[in-house]
Amino acid sequence: MLNFEFYSPWFLLLFVLFIPLLVRDVSRKKLKGIKVPTVENMQENSGITSVLFLLKISKYIILSCLFIAMARPRTFTVSQDRDDTKGVDIMFAVDVSLSMLSKDLSPDRLTALKEIAIQFVQKRPNDRIGVVTYASEAFTKVPATSDHQVVIDEFKNLNTAELYPGTAIGEGLSVAVNHLRTSKAKSKIIILMTDGVSNVENAIPPQVAAQLARNNNIKVYSIGLGTNGIALMPTQVDVFGDLIFTETQVQIDEPVLREIAQETGGKYFRATSNSSLEEIYSEINQLEKSDVKISKLYNYQEYFKIFLWVALGMLLFDALLRWVLYKFLS
Repeated sequence: MLNFEFYSPWFLLLFVLFIPLLVRDVSRKKLKGIKVPTVENMQENSGITSVLFLLKISKYIILSCLFIAMARPRTFTVSQDRDDTKGVDIMFAVDVSLSMLSKDLSPDRLTALKEIAIQFVQKRPNDRIGVVTYASEAFTKVPATSDHQVVIDEFKNLNTAELYPGTAIGEGLSVAVNHLRTSKAKSKIIILMTDGVSNVENAIPPQVAAQLARNNNIKVYSIGLGTNGIALMPTQVDVFGDLIFTETQVQIDEPVLREIAQETGGKYFRATSNSSLEEIYSEINQLEKSDVKISKLYNYQEYFKIFLWVALGMLLFDALLRWVLYKFLS
């Protein structure tokens, strides 16, 4: 987006000098001529009239161009300069299996996760953030980016119907690792969230994905979502297509999630309520500090030369007109 400004706008106040010039031109008496009894057979010389008019306004044009040139009109664009090697690149790996609609968090696990994750993103303005979703397979929603509004919009649109049923923790983790492995950020982390146990055949084992993360210096913070005990979970669909919720024992593969965190130098958390999930994100936010500083770069395009050339052209044109008028009258 182009922006416009005058570098020295105070020079525009010189336009007040036009006031005495205008007053002088208006109050100047007409030159006396020769008295004649009639002008019936005389014709007005329109050429001389036009030359006199141009001579009268040329000084205003020349001065206007000089005043504007001294004020230095210019347009500019603003870009950001950031050193990504001092920041933190963060990838969310979010379980979107059907069980994420369980109601042990308010109003359900997925909605609570989205709201708190968005708050976390808003607290990390200088970091690049991306999102991977997974169920029986994994899918990249947003590669690591500094455009956080895109990340927030994708979080708002997360739903459990976008992928086939199942839980493949290793798939989600490995896709997130693949996005961060070439990053040059000071710190690379994955926030891995699930509420279940890996149950997809031929999927990448979580332990293998954890080794990939460790080999690429990626730290994983794993979060198990769900209360301890029983929760209302969607277990079947009625004839109208609505979900039927029944009380079911919560099963989270905590040993595997702990192993992933330990393997990569991260930490395992268990979120049993909205408040505990919020505390977990606050702790991660404190653990991963970013040193990146963003500075603004201004790129200017100056236009004062255009007005100087116009003033010079009008000055030469004025001199030419005066020479022509002198030749005509002499």
